[in-house]
Order: sequence, then structure tokens, then C-alpha cells
Amino acid sequence: MAGPDLADEHFSTLLVEEREDRVVVLLNRPDVRNAIDQQMVDELHVVCAALEQNPRMLILAGVDGVFASGADIAQLRERRRDDALQGINSTIFIRVAKLPMPVIAALDGYCLGGGAELAYAADFRIGTPSVRIGNPETGLGILAAAGASWRLKELVGEPVAKQILLTGLVLRAEEALALNLITEIHEAPVLMEAAHNLADRIGRQDPLAVRITKSLFHAPAEAHPLIDQLAQGILFESQAKFDRMQAFLDKKADKDADKSTDKNAAKKTEKK
Repeated sequence: MAGPDLADEHFSTLLVEEREDRVVVLLNRPDVRNAIDQQMVDELHVVCAALEQNPRMLILAGVDGVFASGADIAQLRERRRDDALQGINSTIFIRVAKLPMPVIAALDGYCLGGGAELAYAADFRIGTPSVRIGNPETGLGILAAAGASWRLKELVGEPVAKQILLTGLVLRAEEALALNLITEIHEAPVLMEAAHNLADRIGRQDPLAVRITKSLFHAPAEAHPLIDQLAQGILFESQAKFDRMQAFLDKKADKDADKSTDKNAAKKTEKK
């Protein structure tokens, strides 16, 4: 079932572009370095609702050379216990992480606090040389409660995660690349092109196979191998599996035929 048309929505903190197989979302609060406020959270929920109903890839980026400088400190300053218990940011970041199709975060400049936690929720993170990524929350008297406290150690390992979370360490692009926190570095003018190239590579795969692979990737260890076998059973019955495998066999047969023809031609030349 097709989801809501995002073109009909009015966004004040996001710039949204829909394509057939992907949606591009730019965090758009340049006056506060794209800080994540309640309005942005609400608008990201709208985007997620559309992508849950009509699965497509999501590319996240920011405007004006910044991904997101963090959560909006002016709003955080006023939040109390009940606000924290609502999990305002963690709820939307979990929803982003669980989207059916892959999420690509294209990072530039500051990617701090809540901005970093949004990036951690993505399946892929690529960046520019100017990326600065980390979680300085303890310096503000709070903790990184929207995913960093548990996602980060899976991404970079416990020792580095503790340095980031407990000392406020902010990683530069090359450091993040060495830790595989980001997987590619591109100059700012071609960052979005690189994000689309990555989306294109994903797009050449079978969409159902991608969706199912993503859904079981973070399944608990005790769910394997049964969950893999059940998922494979679904894919073994899909028409795409038959079509793609037949195309592979046909291509291989054509290559083998070409090689055979070349060998026969070479033998004839030798006899002459």
C-alpha cells in the first residue's frame, strides 16, 4: 500500500525530496546549526510514517555544512523528568533505525550530541573531511540517552565508546574513518553525489532481499539460524529470485560461449 505523499506535507525544519526508490531529507535549521528540536522530531515522524507504508531508502543530511550540532539546548534546558521519560529523541531515532529499507547519513561539519545519535541510527555513515562527531552531553550535566549509550559500543567498541561518552571526546573525520564509524570520506561538494551512488548500489539489489536482510541483521543470537532459514524460505519463493538467478546463469552461459568461440578461432589461426 502506498504511503502518504510527502509532497503534500508542510515541513518547516526539513527539506524533503521524494524519488521513486529513495527520500532525501535535509535537516534545515541553519540559524541554530540544524539543532534537533521538537518540531524537527515531529516532522521526522511524518517522514518515517511514509517510509514505513511505502518502503524506500532514506538519505539524511544537513544544510549549510552542518549535519546537526545536537539537540536544541534551549529546549533541553526546560525539559524535566517527565519529558525524559517520554524518550522524545530516542523514540524517533529508534524509528529511523527500524525503517524497512537502509538509511544513509551524509555527514558534514558538526555531528554532535543528538545529531550524532541520529547518525548512529543510520545503516551507513559517510562524511567530509570537516566532520566532527561525538557526544559531549556529560559536560552539560546530562547523558547521551537517545541511543549512544548502547549503540556506540557496537559501532566502535567499548574502550572508544567510553572515551566519547565519559570524556566528551569528539572524533575528527579520519579518526572516525579508522574506527569504521564512517566508511567513506568525500569532499563537501560531492558528498550528496556519493550518498546517491551508495543508494544506487543498494538499489541494484533485490528490494525484498535487502528489506529482509536488514530486518534480521540485529536479531538476537538465539534467533539464529531459525530466523535466517525462515527468511530464506520466503525469498526462495519470490519471483525475483528465479528471475535474477536465471539472468546470472544466462550471462554466464553467454560468457562461456564467447570464450569457446575465441578458443576455436585461436586454434584455427594456429593451424594456418
